[in-house]
Amino acid sequence: MEFAFTEEQLMIRDTAESFLADVSTSEAIRQAMATEQGYSDELWQRICTELYFQAVTVPEEFGGMGLGYVELVAVMEQMGRFVVCAPYFSTVCLASTALLMAANEAQQAEVFGKILEGETATLAFTGNGQWDADGVTATYAKDGDNYVLNGDYRYVIDGHTAQHLIVAAREQGSAGKDGIALFVLPADTAGVEATWLPTMDQTRKQAQLTLTNVSLSSAQLMATDAADKLAKILDMATICLAAEQMGGAQQVLDMTVEYSKERVQFNRPIASFQAVKHKAADMMTKAEAARSGVYYAACIAQDALVAGSMAAELAEAASIAKSYCSEIYFQNAGDAIQLHGGVGFTWEYDVHLYFKRAKATEHFLGNASYHRERIAANLLGSCC
Repeated sequence: MEFAFTEEQLMIRDTAESFLADVSTSEAIRQAMATEQGYSDELWQRICTELYFQAVTVPEEFGGMGLGYVELVAVMEQMGRFVVCAPYFSTVCLASTALLMAANEAQQAEVFGKILEGETATLAFTGNGQWDADGVTATYAKDGDNYVLNGDYRYVIDGHTAQHLIVAAREQGSAGKDGIALFVLPADTAGVEATWLPTMDQTRKQAQLTLTNVSLSSAQLMATDAADKLAKILDMATICLAAEQMGGAQQVLDMTVEYSKERVQFNRPIASFQAVKHKAADMMTKAEAARSGVYYAACIAQDALVAGSMAAELAEAASIAKSYCSEIYFQNAGDAIQLHGGVGFTWEYDVHLYFKRAKATEHFLGNASYHRERIAANLLGSCC
């Protein structure tokens, strides 16, 4: 595959870089992460009104930009570079993708309209920490024309602040891929309780959702027999998360190179030492290889969205990108701390923010081992 950015894609990437460099400063990040909400309402509204980036993948007929996953990945790369504290991943990469893949036209018109106005949304699906259909533990039962949902969801990104929820639930008595359905509902629906869960990565908040006899109408049912749709939604979100990791891996390299040029030891900058040069070169090689894998996966995701198939190709590309980016982000962040020396462990330097984000994103939606096993299982299944 021969890949090159279009002028429009370069403009989107450069605009995101310039804007986020100005607004997601060290001071702004630290102020946001100290709050339970986890982000500034002002910053989120600026992202929505000045950049309109929440509309990147929303179809034009609903008022969006109607762009693709390469453009979204370009934005997510910059989000990762500047550790942006905003409900962008939850609203755009999770909820909007779910709407694109599973909602009907009326549901898309309603919820996309709210998102374009600056409201937030997220996806809740796992109750036990598994990242596939087996993770869906919440149940639903038919009650006349309505559906009654019960169960818990863990690791819900921005689940305590999102204004709209898309949830996966399985029919009572079902198991595995059978009986899974997707529903959309306002977060203030009766019976929905959201609890903030403090985590190691304070720059991205998570929550637990508990649904107790939540009654939803048939108009809120997005899809039944939705296991395959949920899998594609998660694969596309996984690619977005890998893009964020790749951006973070690049940024810790850039930060480390700048620091090594200023830090003097034995009357010379440590950047002049061969060992430091080798370490920086290794970090750069990892970041560049990650970039190739992520943008290849973005192209596959766009093809899968348009074609409506390609599930195997999408799963493979997502797992390749996530397994590699999970490892190299954490490795680059660890190397950055080492090259910063003692100050790399201190609160005053921002390296620890990337180190914690790297570890948190490594495990969310599956770590490297999970995705390598998934690739192996898919390859075994395709050849036997």
